[in-house]
Amino acid sequence: MKNKKIKPEPIVSVSGIRGIYGESLTIPVASEYALAFAQYCRKHSKSRKIFVGRDGREKGEEISAVVISVFQISGFEVTDIGVVPTPTVQIATEKSKAAGGIVVTASHNPQQWNGLKFLNSDGTFLTGEQIKELKDNYAKKNFGFLNHEKYSSVKEDKTWLGKHIKYCLKPSLVDISKVRKRKFKVVVDAVNAAGSVIVPELLRELGCVVIELFCDGSGIFPHTPEPIPENLTLLSKAVIKHKADLGISVDPDSDRLVIIMENGKPYIEEYTVVTVIRNVLKNSSKVNKKVAVNMSTTRAVEDVAAEFGAKVFRSAVGEINVVNEMKLNGAIAGGEGSGGIIVPAVHYGRDAVAGICIVLNELSDFRGTVSEYKKTLPEYHIVKNKIEVSSPPDKIFSLITQNFSAKYKNAECKVNIIDGLKLDFPDYWIHLRKSNTEPIIRIITEAKTKAKAEILQKNFIAEVKKML
Repeated sequence: MKNKKIKPEPIVSVSGIRGIYGESLTIPVASEYALAFAQYCRKHSKSRKIFVGRDGREKGEEISAVVISVFQISGFEVTDIGVVPTPTVQIATEKSKAAGGIVVTASHNPQQWNGLKFLNSDGTFLTGEQIKELKDNYAKKNFGFLNHEKYSSVKEDKTWLGKHIKYCLKPSLVDISKVRKRKFKVVVDAVNAAGSVIVPELLRELGCVVIELFCDGSGIFPHTPEPIPENLTLLSKAVIKHKADLGISVDPDSDRLVIIMENGKPYIEEYTVVTVIRNVLKNSSKVNKKVAVNMSTTRAVEDVAAEFGAKVFRSAVGEINVVNEMKLNGAIAGGEGSGGIIVPAVHYGRDAVAGICIVLNELSDFRGTVSEYKKTLPEYHIVKNKIEVSSPPDKIFSLITQNFSAKYKNAECKVNIIDGLKLDFPDYWIHLRKSNTEPIIRIITEAKTKAKAEILQKNFIAEVKKML
C-alpha cells in the first residue's frame, strides 16, 4: 500500500498563522481560521467592528477578500484599510475600539508565503493562551453564522496611513523642527510592500530628501524580504551612489526597521532598538525608568540603560511577549533585536514608522555621520544562524535543550529556559530557540568581538548537528 501523503499544516504561533500559499496555507484554511477568530472576537468583545489590512504581497488580496466575507457572514462590521503596515492596523483597531483586527501578511517570509496576524481589541497580538483558544475553535469548527439577510456591508477607509504618521509625530517623541533642519538624505527600500507609501511620506514630513529605491507598492519583492545585511546589498550601493546620510529598510509589513550607514555598511538591526531606547530614556522625565526587550536582543541595551539608571526586563521572543513584559513593569520603550521597535506612547506594537521618527530624532542631536554616531554605542557582535529541521521541531528541540542544560548546569553561566535555552556567560551568551514562524532552530551568539561570536556559533552548530 502506498504511503499516504501527509497534508502540510501552517505554522501557528503568537505571530499568527503562516504557510506557503496553495500548500500549507490554502483558501479553506484561511477562511476557517478567520471563522475561528470571528468566534473568538464574539466571545471577548461586545463590539462588532473588525479591521482588515494587508501587506500587499501576491495573493494577499485574495485572502483578504475571503477574510472580509467570513466576518460579514459572522455578523461583523468590516473596515478594509487596504495595503498598510501591520502597526497601522494595530492602531486602527485600538483607536476605533474594534473587537479585533486581522492583517494578511507573512511578515519577513519569502514571496511564496502568506499568513494571518490576529489582533485583540487593544491592537495587540494574541497571547499563547489566546492562540490556543483560537486553535481549539478551528479544530472543533466552533463557528457562528448569520442569516444572509443580516450580512453587513464593507467599509473602505484609506485615511489610516495619515493617522498613523500623526500618532508617531508626537512632540513628546520627536522634535520635528530639529529633524527638519538636518535635511537628511535617505534612500528607502520598502521591498515594494506595505511601507511603500507611508515611509517616504513620513520622511518628507520630517524634511528629508527621499530617494525611493523599492517603493512601487506592487507587492513583488525585488530581493529576499527579510531586512538583514545579505539581503540589502542593493540598498547599500544606492546609499553610496546617492551620497545619502542613511538608508532605511523595512520588511513587507513594516514592523521591522533596519538602517544602512552613509558608508554603505549595516548599522546592524540590533542597534535600531538600542538607539531608540537611548533617545526615549534621554528625553523621559520619569525617575524610575524601565525598558523591555526579548532574550535574543543585544546586551548593549543593558549598557545604554545603565547610562540613565534604567532597569531592563527580558521576555521570550515574540512581540506580544515583549508587550506583556512592558505592561507588567511599566516600560517606556523596548522591542526586539530584529529591528522591532515598541514605544507605548504610540501604541503597544512593533512599529518601523515610530522607529524612524525616534532614530532621526536621536541622530539630529548628533552632528556627525551615522557611522560616527554608531561608535558612541557599546560595541558587541551578534551572529545569527539557523538549522532547518523536520516540522514540527518540538521533539528535536526538547532533546537539544535537555542535553545542553545538563552539560552547562555547573558552568559559569546563567541557564535560562524562559524561551528555548539561553546560556548567559560573563563575556558572551548563546541562545537556542525554535522559530515562531518557520520550521527551524535559531542559534544566536553574542560576544565583544566578531571573531569570538563566530567561533561560538560554529562550535554550537556542530554540537547541535550531532544531536539531530
